[in-house]
Amino acid sequence: MNTQRLKMVHKGSKNTCETVLYWMQATQRVDDNAGLNAAISYANRYDKSLTVIFNIVENYPEANQRHYTFMLENIEKVGYKLADKGIEFVVTLGDFSVTLNPYLKAAFALVTDYPYGDYLKSVYKTIINTAKTLDIDVLQAESNVIVPVALASQKSEYGARTIRPKLLRLKDDFLVLEKMPTIARKSNTFFTGFKPTLSDFIKQLNIDQSVLKSPVFTGGEDEGLKRLNHFIENNLNDYQHSNDPSKQLNSTLSPYLHFGQISPVRIYLSVEEACEIHNKDRVSCENYLEQLLVRRELGFNYMHYHKGYDCFETMTEPWAYQTMSVHLGDLRDTIYTIKDYLGFKTHDVYFNAAMKEMVYTGYMHNYMRMYWAKKIIEWSPNYAMAYETIKTLNNTYFLDGRDANSYASIAWCFGKHDRAWTERDIFGKLRYMNAAGLKRKFNIDAYVAHTNTLKNL
Repeated sequence: MNTQRLKMVHKGSKNTCETVLYWMQATQRVDDNAGLNAAISYANRYDKSLTVIFNIVENYPEANQRHYTFMLENIEKVGYKLADKGIEFVVTLGDFSVTLNPYLKAAFALVTDYPYGDYLKSVYKTIINTAKTLDIDVLQAESNVIVPVALASQKSEYGARTIRPKLLRLKDDFLVLEKMPTIARKSNTFFTGFKPTLSDFIKQLNIDQSVLKSPVFTGGEDEGLKRLNHFIENNLNDYQHSNDPSKQLNSTLSPYLHFGQISPVRIYLSVEEACEIHNKDRVSCENYLEQLLVRRELGFNYMHYHKGYDCFETMTEPWAYQTMSVHLGDLRDTIYTIKDYLGFKTHDVYFNAAMKEMVYTGYMHNYMRMYWAKKIIEWSPNYAMAYETIKTLNNTYFLDGRDANSYASIAWCFGKHDRAWTERDIFGKLRYMNAAGLKRKFNIDAYVAHTNTLKNL
């Protein structure tokens, strides 16, 4: 095991408890999970049993039926997989500090995932402090990125060009898939699924039920691997043209990455193998790996180091705030509201199409996400309202919302990780996008035709 993915947060005194506890939260998978592997090895080393625990909290910020369904479809499968391996899996419901506390008191040691984002960091801090009070070993594992964030860089990076050489220098040390150890002390207690059915269980949760589950995406490790294999076989060779929304060449793996249902290392190695062994187009492979390694992990660097990454007043660069202040009073010929957007009632057929893809499926083509956000900036009374509208829609409807890359991408639309462009009305020196560019570059009407079929899914 690459021990650089692991961090001993607290070295406790040994007790007589018989169970190592792995708190699975950010990394929701069995395969390629450094935390689970470390927990099994730790249990075997000290001749202990292993309990894996996953906690459902009903007041998770901005989550709704769509997110919970996708997540729990996978969690149910995780439970069955762990049962096959002789490992106890417990699902709890309630406040983290309340539900995990009795399990911590009965634990010989605690293994956790590595958290990103202010909310999860706060939750983890509370649980780890409890474990420290109990004076048990606390081990933390980071396997939702290729290169651990703090090893890749010790500061908030200016952009892709500054973090790229750091990631490229370190990546080979971490591009390894480690075999899961076999648990020595097998459990007699196993997870038997959500009762009476997963659908019924979700309906009983005290959550926002207004945003329905996606008819296009099903949660699960195996589902993520199916999408990966389909992408490699059918779309990877043409990925250099993936900016075209009409071609549907994206991997659509971002929801699975967001919930930790698939390892970025497995994706990287699979694409690399397709290029080197199966002669997939090298430019396309390199373009995809650039997105997976450099662009994605720039987003994690941003969330980890940039204080106020999710607030308008603090999310971007001084030059961007300066140009927005100059153009704050510019005339906005068109003003729309969230209600207009959700009703697909703007004058822009391409924007409406992007909204349909988001509302109906929980996903939007990557290029259209940029266009979509830029239009909201253009049609909002001010920049702060535009930011809040984009963030609200992003976090509510996208399955990969509330993600490091989501926050970084929204901030990019306001100048973060970008450069100053030719000055113009409303946008100032922020990058501008328009419908003419879509029509000039792509068969954008084919994208519109595609989104018009989604309501009937």
